[in-house]
Amino acid sequence: MSTRNTKRRWLGVGTGAVALLIVGLGLGVAAAQTNNNNNTAAGSPGTIVCPSVADKLPAIPAPAQAEVARNLQLLDTQIAEANQRLATTRGQGGPNFVNNAILGPLKDKRFATINRIATAIGRNAPRPEGLAEALSACSLA
Repeated sequence: MSTRNTKRRWLGVGTGAVALLIVGLGLGVAAAQTNNNNNTAAGSPGTIVCPSVADKLPAIPAPAQAEVARNLQLLDTQIAEANQRLATTRGQGGPNFVNNAILGPLKDKRFATINRIATAIGRNAPRPEGLAEALSACSLA
């Protein structure tokens, strides 16, 4: 047998082995992703739920509408960031981790933002009272 045929045979064996390895790795990754998706769904960290603010506001004077809209959007952003943090810190800390590290700071941010909304309205109309106290706390669902 010539050296050339031997090289071809080994090249064919090597190519086949690489192909099997790639297929095997692909199946392993797919199985791992399926398991991770099932584990995530079964052990979901939950979702942060906050009271709606927009529907609790009085009539918003025209000069305050842009500022109120920005702050309402900021409230949505704060909730999204808190939910992201909840997902990325899953399993960390002790039993009060979510309350101390996520819900507490979120309540403080929402309190300040809702107060800014009330202040913006109060510049041109009666300032709504008690909004921040009533609507800043969120919970885990």
